[in-house]
Amino acid sequence: MTRATTVRAVLAAAVLLVSVLITLTMSPRLGLDLQGGTRMVLQAKDSDTAKADRESTDRTLEVLRQRIDSLGVAEPTLTRSGEDRIIVELPDVQDPRKAAEVIGRTAQLSFHAVQGQGTPTDEKPGASGTPTDEKPGASGTPGSEKSGAGPTLPDEQGRALDLGPARLSGAGVKDATAAFDGQQGAGWTVSLDFHKAAGRDWTRLTGEAACHPVQDDRRRVAIVLDQQIISSPQVSPSVGCNAGLPSGSTQITGSFSADEARELALLIKGGALPLPVEIVEQRTVGPTLGAAAIDASARAALIGAAATALFITVVYRLFGALAAVALAAYGLISYAALVALGVTLTLPGLAGFVLAIGMAVDANVLVFERAREEHTQHPGRSLRSSLTAGFRGAWSAVADSNVTTLIAAGLLFFLGSGPVKGFGVTLAIGVLASMFSALVIARALTEIAAGSRFVSDYRGVNGISGPGRVRTWLTRRDPRLMRSPRRWLLISSALVAVAVLGILVRGVNLGVEFTGGRLVEYSTSRPVDVEQARTALAGAGFGDAEVTTAGAGDISVRTGKLDNDGEHALRAALAEEGGKTTKVRDELIGPSLGDELRRNALIALGIAVLVQLAYLAIRFRWTFAVGSVAALVHDVIILVGAFAWLGRTVDGIFLAALLTVIGYSVNDSVVVFDRVRELWAKARRQPVAEVANRAVLQTVPRTLNTGMGALFILTALAVLGGDSLADFALALLIGICVGTYSSVMTAVPAALVLERSSKAPPPARKRAPGRRSGKGTARRDPLDNGARV
Repeated sequence: MTRATTVRAVLAAAVLLVSVLITLTMSPRLGLDLQGGTRMVLQAKDSDTAKADRESTDRTLEVLRQRIDSLGVAEPTLTRSGEDRIIVELPDVQDPRKAAEVIGRTAQLSFHAVQGQGTPTDEKPGASGTPTDEKPGASGTPGSEKSGAGPTLPDEQGRALDLGPARLSGAGVKDATAAFDGQQGAGWTVSLDFHKAAGRDWTRLTGEAACHPVQDDRRRVAIVLDQQIISSPQVSPSVGCNAGLPSGSTQITGSFSADEARELALLIKGGALPLPVEIVEQRTVGPTLGAAAIDASARAALIGAAATALFITVVYRLFGALAAVALAAYGLISYAALVALGVTLTLPGLAGFVLAIGMAVDANVLVFERAREEHTQHPGRSLRSSLTAGFRGAWSAVADSNVTTLIAAGLLFFLGSGPVKGFGVTLAIGVLASMFSALVIARALTEIAAGSRFVSDYRGVNGISGPGRVRTWLTRRDPRLMRSPRRWLLISSALVAVAVLGILVRGVNLGVEFTGGRLVEYSTSRPVDVEQARTALAGAGFGDAEVTTAGAGDISVRTGKLDNDGEHALRAALAEEGGKTTKVRDELIGPSLGDELRRNALIALGIAVLVQLAYLAIRFRWTFAVGSVAALVHDVIILVGAFAWLGRTVDGIFLAALLTVIGYSVNDSVVVFDRVRELWAKARRQPVAEVANRAVLQTVPRTLNTGMGALFILTALAVLGGDSLADFALALLIGICVGTYSSVMTAVPAALVLERSSKAPPPARKRAPGRRSGKGTARRDPLDNGARV
């Protein structure tokens, strides 16, 4: 065993040991779509006194954290997204009405002097920013200094109070705590503490109120939140005129219960939002849906991975079995990396983890097919030399194909939203882990096996001594696929035309993420068909609701604007027909966010095309880059058209699948063009069409074997993954089939047509490894003992 093999084996063992330790000692962080709960996205808005920037949004987030802590939610998560958005995650919260009510208290907390008793209909001009027909002084003393400067609001008992202007805001409140005063018999009280400048304003406000007689309404101070008086205490008789109450010694007393005192303290302390916020996205997932998704994905992963391992073992014999061992190691390493990095595992991320198992086979297939070629062309070489040449020859294709997939993963992370970001992170980790498993673990295992005399002597055992059935058949038939490239382009154009026709005739069924609105899925204890549900909802005033079936007998309801109270009424109407009604899934997307997500989706697609074009143009010829991008666009249009014909929903999960297909399509094209470049550099005077034909025939076995590995996983996901993953798996199944075709029959013909008008010379031949320029002898291959016959 060589030193390099020993280093790889030790490194692989160390990484596997750490991965096992992490797996046994740490638990994964599940997203709300897997553990159940509610996720909200809040949009901060500019106010008259503050701009919605990073600093003010952070202050708003802390206020919201205090409000949500009062709900008793276990381990809530609040994070800022961008400059002016806040993401709130509430595990196990299935009815978000209370949370939305607490979060939605967006008005500024303010403290007012009470001018006297008013009438319930009185409202001062300017209180809400709209003019009134009331004459000046109609509700107060004409000419008084505070006439017309504040609203008239009912106090806690419903009596109307005429208020003066706001004297200080809730931003000046330093702390508000509820405590039980047993010594003086005051019961539950609320103590107030103000910041320095606000404390002086509070002392001045209470000092002015103390100048009025006891029991006079003008001796009260009103605390207002959301245009409601939450408290209006009298200033104590012990406080002298213009003396006031100092900050830190203020107590609000009354006949409070413990809960009332705590809620008042919370409203005073947490009621002062620096910025108003609007709920632009809300998603609720029932715990049963998340558990079912985990179970279904686990079954799909086990069955799909077993089928993939069996397939590569049958094709590549012993080396295939060793690659299957490396595949299991890949699963362990990528899972440990997700857990160690604290990545939130979402439903699309879980699907990406399962999908990456199938895609991890790609690097091994590239190496083994290249080793087969080397062994067939140089039968006198040792098995280890052929294997080393296979790893060396496949390196550029492995690197380029994985870079293109990483580009797609990066776009998913930076331009995706919510769970789609999790898919991007999982895919990126999966790509890096797959490269390690193929280039380190699988290489160490196969090199150790190749050093065995038994494996070297018995050609049918190792799996790379023969060319393989597909390669043998293609070599014998030698089809001239690239003789007429325009014919293949015509077929591809016809497929695109059918897809465009579906988009124009059937239309694209955009999900609520891209249109805005609300989508709720219910499970009922008694069977309810669509017509019954539609009739029941129409009778309750939801005649415009779109009702469909979902999953195993569930009811899906899609509407336009619908708040949480409306959703509760909708569920009650459905319960009259179906008995006990449980909310399985709930998605609310505001119209502004829907427009933004739709715009970001188009931007992501545009950037994906341009970035892939730029990368391929740098790594290859511009004609190859344009051919690859043409195949990429071909795949995108056909996939969208297929979903249009099938009437399937195009949403964020579909976008994740679409960008993955883009990466896969370019991946396949890179492998083919890498071979074209290599063969053309060796035969610069040969017509490029003949070179391309040979390259296609040499890479077809790899393309088919890699596609089969991914198809096993996706078929398992489509069949066993449940309704949540069905569309995702279907999109990838269609995309991979179309991408496998287009990488050969669209990208290569397009490049050949462009080469006819290109004046660029053929690619230069690479210098042989170890060969020095100028004088000197070639460096000997470390695996070559120098013996010659």
